[in-house]
Amino acid sequence: MSEDKATSQRKASKVEKLLHELEEEKKRSEQYLTQLKYMQADFENFRKRMDRQIEDIKRYSNERLILQILEVADELELAIKSGQSSNTHEALSQGVEMIYKKLMKILEQEGVTKIDCVGKTFDPSKHNAIASIEKDEVEEGTILEEIRKGYILKEKVIRPSIVKVAVKPKIKLDKGDQIE
Repeated sequence: MSEDKATSQRKASKVEKLLHELEEEKKRSEQYLTQLKYMQADFENFRKRMDRQIEDIKRYSNERLILQILEVADELELAIKSGQSSNTHEALSQGVEMIYKKLMKILEQEGVTKIDCVGKTFDPSKHNAIASIEKDEVEEGTILEEIRKGYILKEKVIRPSIVKVAVKPKIKLDKGDQIE
């Protein structure tokens, strides 16, 4: 029986040891869970802070550009007042031309460039054709006239040019038949 008692003491000791280890693991598990909860809360706070910062950036990102455009608006207002007080259209024209140049300079600084198109080959990614003109002297698809300027912002076409494009004249036969 002493063997049974010794075996049962070893088993009891082993069970105690396992229970102790289980308690230690529970404590460690609770610590990890607590750390995880804190990390989740920190991450959520970080995400909210980043969302607010991104929203602020979106809201105020064009402030510098707007301030420059407001300067142009002020100058236009002065040009209008000047044109109304003096009866010379030349002074008004010169003032408006100076303002236009300043506006174009601001747009250039922001990465906006005009699309150069007259005399170039029609490109549907940069041009929008609204009319075709029959011409023998130029190659078909050549842009003859620009109706409205187009613009590129950095690498992206933000407004295509509206143009008139050359096409070869149709050959007329007798009785109204046409050959292209």
